[in-house]
Amino acid sequence: MLAFLPFLIIAALWTVAIKGYALWHAARNSQKWWFVALLFINTLGILEVIYLIWFRPTSPHFHKTHSSHTPEHESSARA
Repeated sequence: MLAFLPFLIIAALWTVAIKGYALWHAARNSQKWWFVALLFINTLGILEVIYLIWFRPTSPHFHKTHSSHTPEHESSARA
């Protein structure tokens, strides 16, 4: 039983790290359904890796169109 302890620790650390990274990207990109799926489905990081490789938006244009931070907000903050 103790022989599996290092594997369990490594698996837990891997899962927490990759899940946090995937959840952060899903939330930042306003992908609510991916966020919910990643939050509740535990697959030892498999679903998270699939999301990060194939479904995460990588276009800089995506961040510009989905951001609430616009130049108008900057000018009103300075005034």
